[in-house]
Amino acid sequence: MDSYQHILLAVDVSEHDDQVIRKAKHLADIFHAKLSIIHVLDDIPMPDTAYGTIIPLHEVSSYELLEKEKSSFMQIGNRLGVDASCRWMVWGVPEEEIVRIAEREHIDLIIVGSHGRHGLALLLGSTANSVLHHAKCDVMAIRLREETGREQSIRENGERSITNLNPEIA
Repeated sequence: MDSYQHILLAVDVSEHDDQVIRKAKHLADIFHAKLSIIHVLDDIPMPDTAYGTIIPLHEVSSYELLEKEKSSFMQIGNRLGVDASCRWMVWGVPEEEIVRIAEREHIDLIIVGSHGRHGLALLLGSTANSVLHHAKCDVMAIRLREETGREQSIRENGERSITNLNPEIA
């Protein structure tokens, strides 16, 4: 494995992000790499916005759902210590926007979560699969697992470290 200089973490601001966040932080620490994050909005309507537009994180809108997404995304960035200039919230098609930002920012590793879908969902493709096939850099898909009761309890109590790569160790 080459030494990575700039890692892009794609988050979907869900309960599964913690697994991907921990591993991305660990790899960035190991390689002393710059860590950037992206969240692509694809499931909320965006009034008066062109498709593919970068959403300014420092501006407040009257759109409540957008503000909730921005708040969650900002918390992740703050948790990871990611510089404000290395955070992108974009409205568009996730796989297209992730690859576009990766190319523009000269990313050498993209980290995404993967649900490991089977059957029809696999035939239709997933964001991770599409990024893997279109990115010009390395892509690491982190298999998302359902958390056990113990892991969920630890996460809710805030006792889990984001730098812990081994999810079996609290």
